Amino acid sequence: MRQAKNSTTRVLLASLIGTTIEFFDFYIYATAAVLVFPKLFFPSSDPTSATLQSLATFALAFFARPVGAALFGHFGDRIGRKATLVAALMTMGPSTVAIGLLPTYASIGIMAPILLALFRFGQGLGLGGEWGGAVLLATENAPPGKRAWYGMFPQLGAPIGFLLSTGTFLLLSNTLSDEQFFNFGWRIPFVASAILVFVGLYVRLKIEETPDFIDAMQKNERVKMPMHDVIFKNTRILFFGTIAATTTFVIFYLMTVFCLSWGTSVLHYSRSTFLLAQMVGVLFFAIGIPIAGLLADKYGRGNILIGATAIIFLFGLVFAPLFSTGSLFLTIVFLSIGLLLMGFTYGPLGAALAEVFPTAVRYTGASLTFTLAGILGASLAPYLATSLATQYGLEYVGYYLSTCALLSLLGFIKVRRLMQD
Repeated sequence: MRQAKNSTTRVLLASLIGTTIEFFDFYIYATAAVLVFPKLFFPSSDPTSATLQSLATFALAFFARPVGAALFGHFGDRIGRKATLVAALMTMGPSTVAIGLLPTYASIGIMAPILLALFRFGQGLGLGGEWGGAVLLATENAPPGKRAWYGMFPQLGAPIGFLLSTGTFLLLSNTLSDEQFFNFGWRIPFVASAILVFVGLYVRLKIEETPDFIDAMQKNERVKMPMHDVIFKNTRILFFGTIAATTTFVIFYLMTVFCLSWGTSVLHYSRSTFLLAQMVGVLFFAIGIPIAGLLADKYGRGNILIGATAIIFLFGLVFAPLFSTGSLFLTIVFLSIGLLLMGFTYGPLGAALAEVFPTAVRYTGASLTFTLAGILGASLAPYLATSLATQYGLEYVGYYLSTCALLSLLGFIKVRRLMQD
């Protein structure tokens, strides 16, 4: 294999900063979808109905992500990881800024939610191509025995992006009145994300192509239509890989979007209090990712992912008792446990999904698997959980999580032999 030109620091920084920006953009929308958009873009006499409509636009990006995975994956496998990563970043960034500049329903009527949905689709399109490229940038530059460790760096972008987005909204909530927050304050993080995009663009333009892709070019291993090969020649891997990754999304969006909505509307925590509690929980998410990466290199990706998913199944059975106590301390414990488990499944996932596909279709395969799992596990999770909790009780949200964990266990068992131990 040809020696990588990139320094370790440059590779890991480029993979980390890009996903941090992408997830920051993604999470500020998720937070605004609960706190802001129901009031400004979906006016309704029924607050629950407006919230559900807003969460439906949140789900839209997850359906855009496979389109992004196919589009950017094709070029990532054909022309290279570096150029495709830059293009993905420049797709999501402007979409996020545009959301921050949108007029509300009171100003332009039905065009407001239509444009919101359009730019939300742009966010999903960019993220569909971002994640896979960032993971490959890290893992394809990794030395032997450290693929999971390198692969966890882009995964760290998720908790860092969440902390930045939540911290921004928390700061705005504490420094602005409700009127100021809804008039202009919520727009600040969307517009300010342009600064982060320029930083990420600068870093990524400084990196070189990965050695694995260079080898694939030199050996003439590239295929004409990567998507065709992934769907028709790697069907089993795509299917079971998607099922395996689903619970990672379910638990995260239950612990963040659903819990924020339920905690503020039903359990009557203040917005600032619950955002602060979630930030504590996300610290445990961030801690879990590197721990899982180290363990995955030592004991095998499959073993760690199967073990963590089994514990998530048990966590689902105690979801309602832990979350409905009314105690802020126990709510923080609940969020911390759930997000720590998320870190254990999310940390090794990038390396695991990348290594089960051949180099020639790896960008497309890993990206498509990850984004399809997002559709199954995250797009409708807040909506379904809200409906289940409202109609049947909070315990059914836990049953929903446990059921997903059982399906993911089956998926990991089926693809485990392809993961490097």
